[in-house]
Amino acid sequence: MQKEIRNVCFDAELNIEAYNFKGVMQKFPNHFHEYYVIGFIEDGERYLSCKNKEYTVKKGDLLVFNPGDNHTCKQIDGRALDYRCINIKPEVMSKVVYEITGKGYLPYFTQQVVFHSDLILSLSELHLMIMQEEKDFKKEEIFLFLIKQLIEECTEATTYEVTGQSSTEIKTVCEFLEKNYRKNITLDNLSELTGVSKYYLLRSFTKQKGISPYSYLETVRINKAKKLLEKCIPPIDVALQTGFNDQSHFSNFFKKFIGLTPKQYMNIFNDDDKS
Repeated sequence: MQKEIRNVCFDAELNIEAYNFKGVMQKFPNHFHEYYVIGFIEDGERYLSCKNKEYTVKKGDLLVFNPGDNHTCKQIDGRALDYRCINIKPEVMSKVVYEITGKGYLPYFTQQVVFHSDLILSLSELHLMIMQEEKDFKKEEIFLFLIKQLIEECTEATTYEVTGQSSTEIKTVCEFLEKNYRKNITLDNLSELTGVSKYYLLRSFTKQKGISPYSYLETVRINKAKKLLEKCIPPIDVALQTGFNDQSHFSNFFKKFIGLTPKQYMNIFNDDDKS
């Protein structure tokens, strides 16, 4: 059996993360991120579902997720995954786009999978430079050219747009979950909040958002936890601050979504751990 490797590196110069998961068999549940994800399959095949569209992705295929794009994936035929990606926060993307175009906006990528993409050569080189902690300005040069090419090839608009408009009820539920993620929330709470039946709410929310209300809440909690861990707050405290009953439950849950334990993720940003 191939040894499992999960490496993550934060590049302080570009202010982005680079992930390298090799030999991974883990299935990732339906979730979304608050940041852009640009990745590629180095080896293996995966079944991917993104925004209610289904794909089979393999070596040579480029993946591009906008903030909020719900997706889930699992391995095919027992083949382990070798996956690399970079994660770009919206505020970082906005600055890069302004640098490239002179306009301040967030791009919306309309293609989530680009089969046999030539851009993987640039992305692979950039990813390797980040993982090896190289300092040459060639790294930033590649990054800028990569984003420029992505904008030209994978967008149709010059502004960030969320495809499909959510109803007032669904927007209300999202806002409630984002503000009250620490609390014990029930379907009765959400039904009373919107004035619709629980089943109608579940069906409508899942249809409009591509993810169930509870999965949306799970993702909000994980995203909040990531931000706290980036500040090197101990995992046990993060668990309590994000609505989890105990650290063990939080650790298992975090790894299921992110592919790393909370401590592994926190150590990316811990200068003392690097010294």
